[in-house]
Amino acid sequence: MNLLGWIVVGFVAGALARAVTGGGWNLGCLGTVVVGVVGGLIGGMLFNLAGDEGINDFGLRSMFVAFVGATVLLAVVGLATGRSSRFRRR
Repeated sequence: MNLLGWIVVGFVAGALARAVTGGGWNLGCLGTVVVGVVGGLIGGMLFNLAGDEGINDFGLRSMFVAFVGATVLLAVVGLATGRSSRFRRR
């Protein structure tokens, strides 16, 4: 996958992961792309450990793998920083 593909997949996966995990993430576009790309790497490693393929080419499966990794990344960061509760009181 080329650089533009990674950026698109990263943005979509990062945006979906932010929506799912909540926590009031204030990342902006660049932060969302970084979360998605790092999530793609994490998701690829997790899927490889499970005996499946990681990210090969641009497609829905790649977005799903990156989404899973980005969700794991934001969940771990949320637990470490105290942003773990999606439905917390304000």
